[in-house]
Amino acid sequence: MSVQSTDLRDTVRQHYAAAAVKVAEGGTACCGPQPVEVDENFGPTLYAADERDALPAEAVAASLGCGNPTAVAELREGEHVLDLGSGGGIDVLLSARRVGPTGKAYGLDMTDEMLALALANAEKAGATNVEFLKGAIETIPLPAGTIDVVISNCVINLSVDKPAVFAETFRVLKPGGRIGVSDVVAEDGLSPEQRAERGDHVGCIAGALSFAEYREGLEAAGFTGVEITSTHLVADGMHSAIVRAVKPSAAEGTGDANTAADACCGVTACCTSDERTLDPSTTAAEAKAASGCGCQD
Repeated sequence: MSVQSTDLRDTVRQHYAAAAVKVAEGGTACCGPQPVEVDENFGPTLYAADERDALPAEAVAASLGCGNPTAVAELREGEHVLDLGSGGGIDVLLSARRVGPTGKAYGLDMTDEMLALALANAEKAGATNVEFLKGAIETIPLPAGTIDVVISNCVINLSVDKPAVFAETFRVLKPGGRIGVSDVVAEDGLSPEQRAERGDHVGCIAGALSFAEYREGLEAAGFTGVEITSTHLVADGMHSAIVRAVKPSAAEGTGDANTAADACCGVTACCTSDERTLDPSTTAAEAKAASGCGCQD
């Protein structure tokens, strides 16, 4: 990782750590915690009142996203859900309610302060089917093929290595699994420099992909059925959008398309402890790289 990328990640970490501390300290005040984000384009106002009322005030106050991914992910009873960049846990707790006691909701965050806040919120909510993990969204600490749905709320734009995020998301999903993500996306005509003029990286603007770049990134990782739908403007030429895509099932993986079955051409049992190369003279990493595989682990 470059020095610039490391600096950006540290800036993001510090920003969200400070937000978590602010919410935690506000929770001990007589009037309770105040929302960290008060912009109408971001934060808790993007959730329905009945959803907010059913959760701990601290989970609502810590909401910093640009949408409500749980409202579009079509979560079902018994599913396993992963929230990338789970923050104070609002989307994990909402997901846990939707998938029920036979399902499970995971939250992944790299910030200790946010993880502590999320754990406290889960305890207040009495949620028993949740688990919070520490880690980066570029290296998800879960086995391959174990998640039904991946959600995220205005976090992927903060990543300094978005191809890795897409590849890791594809890896942890089961065949037939899907994503339902809220994120900031730039209009295709805006250059990276123009995006930076409209807002900084930690404010979810400068690091945003364009509509075309987002689609290309997901398809390069192996996803199909990519849909990117704008919901509202957050800055000139910058949109909050709902992103949906599917990891093809094994049955769909036959043929010439870049699907789950052929994404790791040259390797059997891809991304598992049993993976083997078809050519004994090459390593799994070499075979994947040669095939342009979406999963390079």
